[in-house]
Amino acid sequence: MTQPATDRLSATFAALADPTRRAILARLALGETSVSKLAAPFEISLPAVSRHLKVLERAGLITRGRDAQMRPCRIDASALHGVDDWLADYRKLWEARLDRLDEYLQVLKAQQASAQESSDDGRK
Repeated sequence: MTQPATDRLSATFAALADPTRRAILARLALGETSVSKLAAPFEISLPAVSRHLKVLERAGLITRGRDAQMRPCRIDASALHGVDDWLADYRKLWEARLDRLDEYLQVLKAQQASAQESSDDGRK
């Protein structure tokens, strides 16, 4: 059963809210690796790393395979498409607002330049 988009988005943001999980994703962005290698730089137990991996896996951000005794982990960036889609609407909103602000600033600059020219003409 698939999750509704909003639930998936909530799970993704919840998974990304933790700095350890973001660090794990950053490491996995470099390539597939084992759980023990993922755990090495962290000052937490291997079971704690496994719990973080389960959260990332439930959010669809990673996949874990089975290769004999090794459980390789790899990032699944497709889960971030939902976040990117959600942010796109806000990106459009802010870009439109910034464009309007830029237009307003250009008008103010033109008015200021015009006022400066009028002032300079009056002194001649």
